[in-house]
Amino acid sequence: MLRILGSPKKLCAGWTRREVLTAAGLGALGFGASALLPRADGRPAPAAPRSFGRARACILLHLYGSPSQLETFDPKPAAPVEVRGELGTIRSSLAGADVGELLPAVSRIMDRVTVVRSVTHPYPLHGVAYALTGVPQIDVPMELNPHDGRHWPFIGSVVDYLGRRAGKSHAVPDNIALPFPFSSRRVGEVARAGPYAAFLGGAFNPVWTEFRGEATRHIIKTLTTQKLDVAEPYVGISADGRFEIAGAADSSADLTLDRLDARRSLVEQFDHVRRDLDDGDAGRGRDRFRDMAYNLIHSDKVRTALDLRRETAAVRESYGMTLFGQASLTARRLVEAGSRFVTVFWDEFGLAGSAWDTHVEHYPRMKNELCPGFDRAFAGLIADLDGRGMLDETLVVLVSEHGRTPKLQNVNGGGRDHWARCYSAVLAGGGVARGRVVGKSDKIASDVVERPVSPKDILATAYHLLGIDPATPLIDRGGRPVPLVEGSVLTDVLA
Repeated sequence: MLRILGSPKKLCAGWTRREVLTAAGLGALGFGASALLPRADGRPAPAAPRSFGRARACILLHLYGSPSQLETFDPKPAAPVEVRGELGTIRSSLAGADVGELLPAVSRIMDRVTVVRSVTHPYPLHGVAYALTGVPQIDVPMELNPHDGRHWPFIGSVVDYLGRRAGKSHAVPDNIALPFPFSSRRVGEVARAGPYAAFLGGAFNPVWTEFRGEATRHIIKTLTTQKLDVAEPYVGISADGRFEIAGAADSSADLTLDRLDARRSLVEQFDHVRRDLDDGDAGRGRDRFRDMAYNLIHSDKVRTALDLRRETAAVRESYGMTLFGQASLTARRLVEAGSRFVTVFWDEFGLAGSAWDTHVEHYPRMKNELCPGFDRAFAGLIADLDGRGMLDETLVVLVSEHGRTPKLQNVNGGGRDHWARCYSAVLAGGGVARGRVVGKSDKIASDVVERPVSPKDILATAYHLLGIDPATPLIDRGGRPVPLVEGSVLTDVLA
């Protein structure tokens, strides 16, 4: 039996902290913690459906800034021109699921995914933390402060934490994020919140990669009155572009393993002196990441997974020679090597208000900067996983913070502002049904008219498919047990 050491402090529900943590560990092993807790009516909890734990791993794709549902997965060709805009729709391989005309490759893989057209929530702001954690509410100060004490842990951090609590350890980290540390490659505004471990401690933040390579195209980006000519890797990169574990740059050829081991010995001597002075989460986080950096430098498995030169030119081209495309291919390689949770962000680059945040120049950016790269990458990932026999055991989740306004703004190139009342998400593989549409929006993709879905429901479904009960308790900063996420598993999404 798994036991978590700690004080036997009583919590408000009568359980001890130790008992709750034990339940959490069992949840990570596939025994949902809610199955251990008695129901209100005294009856045992129902048995988990066959879909529970179907996914061996998850690839999470997050399009920061939020794409328009109308030009992607929920077009409205019969809507007025000020809603439908200047782009048309194309038929897809899934009846009743036409897509925007800029997604021809995606149209061919729609019979292998489930589209949710009815995602809704009350926060039309860039709440990456709201979309990707169990936090019940968010505001602008939280969004702009990764260290705000109200944040809850990122789903990848939770998967990593519960796996380690259950004694699971892999040669490849279980919480890796690409292509570079979040919100670190743009100017204007402060760092954004989102994919961090929050009260679990810095030891469970994602292991980030860094991109090393050159962009092959330039984009003029605009932020209010500021214009910047940006070499944009999301539009194109050179074939020698690659990813490295962030902080492991000293693994270059001029740093021999003997020198590395000598440096480690010296650091450990200092650590021995200060160990009793730095026993908090921050210290443990530094220890974990320092040890991981050494291990990754020595790890052939990680180096091999990150080495895109081992892929054929045809496979690389099928994902598109863009930052998002090659990061998605690397995610497949990391999952293949044994990682349990890999996240790929389409992040802001160059300026704040970039990526999919199309307040201005909506159509030029959709045509020239955004949709072509996304189309190749997403379709390439789904087709490649399926062709390798990996899709049925690999969950793919495509999400964003919100959608965009149904009515176009009268600005240069058109614009769509933030809209959280109705937008789309896509799930595939790992126990998700193939070729299904869930939920329905109204005639202009403004509001949900059938099957409202919260971002928390999507997270709950991902946990469920990974074999983790969404009701598994964590201990927050106040010592209180809280569920991973207060959401419902989307049974109509499951195979």
